[in-house]
Amino acid sequence: MQHQANRPDAGTSLLSNAPVLQPAADSQLLDLQIIERSHQRSSSYGITRQQRPDLDTLSRPDLALTLESNHALFGHAQPVMETLYDQIHNTHSMVILSDASGTILHTLGDSDFLAKADRVALGAGGRWSEQLRGTNAIGTALFEQKPTTVHAQEHYLNANRFLTCSAAPIFDHQGKVLGVLDVSGECGSFHKHTMALVRMSAQMIENHLLAGSFPDCITLHFHSRPEFVGTLVEGIASFTPGGRFLAANRSALFQLGLPLGALQSHTFSSLFGVPVSMLSDHYRKAMPGLMELYLHSGIQIHARAEMRLQDQHFQSTRDAVAEPALPAASQTPLPRRITSATPAPDLQALDTGDAQMRTVIDKLRKVIGRDIPILITGQTGTGKEWLAQAIHKETLRRQPVHGAHAGIAPFVAVNCSAIPEHLIEAELFGYDDGAFTGARRKGAVGKIAQAHGGTLFLDEIGDMPLALQARLLRVLQERAVMPLGSHRLIPVEFALVCATNRPLREMAASHAFREDLYYRINGLQVRLPALHERSDLAQLIRHILERESGGQAPQLAAEVQHLLLSHRWPGNLRQLSNLIRTALAMAGSEECITLQHLPDDFLDEAGALPAPAISMPAPVASASLSLQDNEWSAIERALQTHAGNVSAAAKSLGISRNTIYRRIKARSG
Repeated sequence: MQHQANRPDAGTSLLSNAPVLQPAADSQLLDLQIIERSHQRSSSYGITRQQRPDLDTLSRPDLALTLESNHALFGHAQPVMETLYDQIHNTHSMVILSDASGTILHTLGDSDFLAKADRVALGAGGRWSEQLRGTNAIGTALFEQKPTTVHAQEHYLNANRFLTCSAAPIFDHQGKVLGVLDVSGECGSFHKHTMALVRMSAQMIENHLLAGSFPDCITLHFHSRPEFVGTLVEGIASFTPGGRFLAANRSALFQLGLPLGALQSHTFSSLFGVPVSMLSDHYRKAMPGLMELYLHSGIQIHARAEMRLQDQHFQSTRDAVAEPALPAASQTPLPRRITSATPAPDLQALDTGDAQMRTVIDKLRKVIGRDIPILITGQTGTGKEWLAQAIHKETLRRQPVHGAHAGIAPFVAVNCSAIPEHLIEAELFGYDDGAFTGARRKGAVGKIAQAHGGTLFLDEIGDMPLALQARLLRVLQERAVMPLGSHRLIPVEFALVCATNRPLREMAASHAFREDLYYRINGLQVRLPALHERSDLAQLIRHILERESGGQAPQLAAEVQHLLLSHRWPGNLRQLSNLIRTALAMAGSEECITLQHLPDDFLDEAGALPAPAISMPAPVASASLSLQDNEWSAIERALQTHAGNVSAAAKSLGISRNTIYRRIKARSG
């Protein structure tokens, strides 16, 4: 049986929730490296493989004291452990919770296996640190601070080799390891999905701990994709009633792009550019829905807020430092568009004069409403999701939903490359009752079932794991979905739109994508042209300006207009939209967007970054130049060669522009 483990650095990051899938061989190599390091440590501890395991356990009074010192961890973990055990019972396994030292606090398991586990002190009060037990999932996960599977012969002690154990560390909101959640069982009953269940459950415990840490706070749940809000990959950040930052889970830390220490000095206003009072305004609406906010990086996020306030007042007068006055530079009017929702386009709105786009739209109009799956191809950023939303609108126009569900036919988008591989099956197909919901055993509806009566948009479908492609094909053929852990089929009807920037035909020929699924989703294939191939760029720029500014679009300076029209746009529509949104924010209430409102990286990419006026010191005449002088001499020559163009000089030297600017400042000061 092959060893399998899922770790943040082996294909998917629990911290980032923005996974980069690696080949299985890479993942297995990382797993083996972790086991090898642990074996080396075990040997250095003086442990021999043949020695009897330490069977000493904590006395009842000591175990009670240990439980009391870990009461928060145990309290939040216990209901999740019960739910996890519901998923693995009758598999000769057990669920284990340990503290940060490797001492087992609580177990749940099959009675036949618990008796075997007792023979190696795998029960409450048992101690499973690496120093005492050698390589084992609990102790190794604690040392590596990563999810770890230890299978059979990988255990250091021979006495433990009848086990297969999958463990994930549990962190508090300050990044401190509190303990480990583990599933252990007989090695013959090993299942490849076990680690995924353990990691999901550990992540749920972490989120519960964060939610329970601050009884009087505002908690923001957010993600850059709206369908991920409310899932295990969402970011969660807590603030005082006045807006001062308190804590965040690991997904939020990654999305915010700042370490925990740096976030401690921030407020809701400094992170999202709007006052915390706007939350109160938002939730006074009859149907508030998700908010649209922007991070300091310009990335748009979708969010909902929970307000657990003891005094029931949104803005707390007790928190004097919570909402500091904005700096003087920010006292200008806010950008034209901050939180207003962008309405989904329709096909007519996407027809802005380009002949290729008009051909695409004409083809789509002939098949929409005829139960023909649509496959959208094109480079990244060409607007595939915009087109999918327009198809959804056109479908509703032709086949309106009547009765109680009128006007709310769902558009459900799933990015197959953005969901961690160990979560995508659960996200798509859902869970049966009692799965991964902590104390609430109501199950979870998958994205496919959510799309019933509307449109299911599978973006980046070329990145869907092969094993799930078979299940998706069965759903499309049977028009029914079976949640994980269930034996009941749920009928579903939806319009199917898929998108990819990968060559699916070639992938199918090389067996990297299922050929039968390719032909099932490829009813009509349309290709979106790259932005530099389109003839309607001027109209698109004006259209995006109007949309992003809420109909109050400023003018573009002539040099800006020329730059936008002549650029190659490697990031396509996504790059253009982000650039315009940034320019609008920089321009504020000004009536014209000029070059100074465009970000430096774009100007650099376009070759339009103005060279600063440089007053260069006289050349150094010393016969023995220091390293710094040699460096400056090279910079000086490069600047002279390129007539003061910093970008060209930096490129010729293989350094960044900022390095040159710092050196100029140091020499001039």
